[in-house]
Amino acid sequence: MNKSELIMKSRSLKPAKAATATLKFAPGEHIRVAPLHPAKPNKSIDEISRSRRAADEDDNDLFSGTPHAAPANAHLTYNNGPLIPNCQIYTIFWGKQWGATPVSTALINKLNAFFKAILVSPLMDQMHEYSVPGQTIGHGKFIGTKKITANAPVGSITDSAIQTQLKAWIRAGIVPKPNKNTLYFIYLEPGIVSIMGGSKSCQSYCGYHNHIVKTYYAVMPYPTCSGCLGGLSVTDALTATSSHELCEAITDPIPGSGWYDNVNGEIGDICAWTFKTVAGYKVQLEWSNAANSCI
Repeated sequence: MNKSELIMKSRSLKPAKAATATLKFAPGEHIRVAPLHPAKPNKSIDEISRSRRAADEDDNDLFSGTPHAAPANAHLTYNNGPLIPNCQIYTIFWGKQWGATPVSTALINKLNAFFKAILVSPLMDQMHEYSVPGQTIGHGKFIGTKKITANAPVGSITDSAIQTQLKAWIRAGIVPKPNKNTLYFIYLEPGIVSIMGGSKSCQSYCGYHNHIVKTYYAVMPYPTCSGCLGGLSVTDALTATSSHELCEAITDPIPGSGWYDNVNGEIGDICAWTFKTVAGYKVQLEWSNAANSCI
């Protein structure tokens, strides 16, 4: 792994340890995270908490970062909610370190190039099987990017604070207003811990997607722990986890209301930590009902 990728400024970052800490998500919150490990078969995040407590007592490491076989009973069911038919990605790089060094600028360019390529790639063709009447999933497009330093988080940032900030950016015209196809990807700088439902990035998850009514977004913390790097370079880890959240947001933008498996979670959860190369980029395999496997 290129050491320079882990440092966007002169200060070094201490990698976080993969943990077996109990998740503490809000009751009823559906799985929407790129986990540190393949998804555990549970209906919702609060139930994951209970199962992991029991697993900890049995000394099982659920945060091993190694791929497990997809469960034999996996099957996504459509729950009549919205999809993102032709995904339009707008990237937001939030923090003072983004663009401050050649390494960080290069990473921004690589991630934007990734979306330009992947949104017209066979990965999007794969999503077509989850089309429903009136919502045909096809190719998308990359619509823009923004580096934002104002109000940059220090230390940590909660999902509710991100929602507040995203709404403010939209109101102020700093980022474009969303339509039914818009998906904002918010990348945090090194050293910032994401907190969602009381659980922390690099302790319980590597990224997540969420929504504000019908405004859809994904949050990608900078990977500094072995559980989120998974033996990959920073760039490959970010494209892989971004592809996980991209496919989940397209097929289940309001978690649990689109294509969802009440036992195994979203399309990416079933196949977590299994990868392939598409359009020259590392992406995660995704569950296919048609093939009954991760492809």
